[in-house]
Amino acid sequence: MANQQNGGSKKLWGGRFSEATAASVEAFSSSIDYDSRLYKYDIAGSKAHAEALAANGVLTQDELTAIVTGLTEIENEIESGSFVFKPELEDIHMNIEKALIDRIGPAGAKLHSGRSRNDQVAVDFKLYLRDQCDALVGLLDDIRRAFVVLSRKYIGRVMPGYTHMQRAQPVQISHHMLAYYEMFSRDRDRIIDCRKRLNLSPLGCAAMAGTGLPVDRMRTSAALGFSGVTANSIDTSGDRDYAIEFASCCTLIQLHLSRLSEELVLWSTEEFNFVNISDKFCTGSSIMPQKKNPDIPELIRGKSGRVVGSLMSLITLMKGLPLTYNRDMQEDKEPVFDAVDTVSASLAIMAELLGNLSFNTEVLAKATESGCMTATDLADYLVMKNVPFREAHGIVGRAVAYCLDNSKELADLSLEELKQFSGEIESDVFAVLSVEGSVNSRNSIGGTGFKRVEEAVTVAEKQVGIG
Repeated sequence: MANQQNGGSKKLWGGRFSEATAASVEAFSSSIDYDSRLYKYDIAGSKAHAEALAANGVLTQDELTAIVTGLTEIENEIESGSFVFKPELEDIHMNIEKALIDRIGPAGAKLHSGRSRNDQVAVDFKLYLRDQCDALVGLLDDIRRAFVVLSRKYIGRVMPGYTHMQRAQPVQISHHMLAYYEMFSRDRDRIIDCRKRLNLSPLGCAAMAGTGLPVDRMRTSAALGFSGVTANSIDTSGDRDYAIEFASCCTLIQLHLSRLSEELVLWSTEEFNFVNISDKFCTGSSIMPQKKNPDIPELIRGKSGRVVGSLMSLITLMKGLPLTYNRDMQEDKEPVFDAVDTVSASLAIMAELLGNLSFNTEVLAKATESGCMTATDLADYLVMKNVPFREAHGIVGRAVAYCLDNSKELADLSLEELKQFSGEIESDVFAVLSVEGSVNSRNSIGGTGFKRVEEAVTVAEKQVGIG
């Protein structure tokens, strides 16, 4: 009391301070503006910790009841919007604890026994990220399902495949859509793996050395649904690997969304005219009445910089920190929160857009008929005639040059024209020079052949619960 009477600190941690915290310091160090979203996790962790304290005699049953009741009331007030957060109390942890003490008295002041804000914030953050992992899995399932629906709808329809942004070989539209299905399936697996690694309870590690009070870490871990407890208190206090890994998973998801967005932007131009995006997902120009702009893909592509920036912020934050906890680590949450919000919104709107997307199949089919796109098939044909591949490559290259000089396609050449490049070419060559023949010949596992794509679509349908 002497400190407070002499103008000392009134903070819950202010016993050794003789001066009140400067207002500028309070404003600069406060995190309540953004970490308030952790309130339900902070309250859940506090309830589990209180139960562990009561189980070992640190709290009486009456004190436990008062704490749990008080925390429930505070949670209800936060959810209703009537709770007043105070910036001078710095963060969500101190706001809730101070409100609890004001509400129930000395019993509330016992809650922090055997616990530090270091393990408290870690448990809040892990519980939050665990829920976000589950939510992202659901959103990834939605977008994967959208690709499967498109794949089934357009099975058997062809489009040009590209390398170096040049027409390369004809493929099925479904095969191209399933490429994105695979990307987002890997994203789903990564999120699930990330959840497994972060699902270890830090409670009981206290500031950095563990606690001397009888707190059963396994009890609090089980109460909060963790799969176990962290193994080393020093590592736990200074660890944010789980946040970096989560942000890395988010970055890859957004990267895949950005690649898809780039293709949708290109494909919706008049130069390509491969797809039509519903008017509901496009906008117009404030000055040019004819415009139909693919703003959603453009925005998703643009928002990718935010998610990449969040990951880089976390990596930079942690790269030079000595063990264990440092206040720098307060800066871990805003990048993660922004990544969560951005990726979640992007996945949701893209899945919805895909359900309002159609392919211009005639334009796509026509595009496969130019550019000598069955050249590799002709080379493979020669290989099957026992011509060494490098020799076959040269033969077909000369045939392509002839086509370019004469404004023809390989499929347009007569047998006599083809034979001038190799005597091994016979009348059966025309089966491989057609687009359909080319696509159907790619029957290796993972290829674009009709049989393989049908199999892949069927497998994907089962994986996402269709049919």
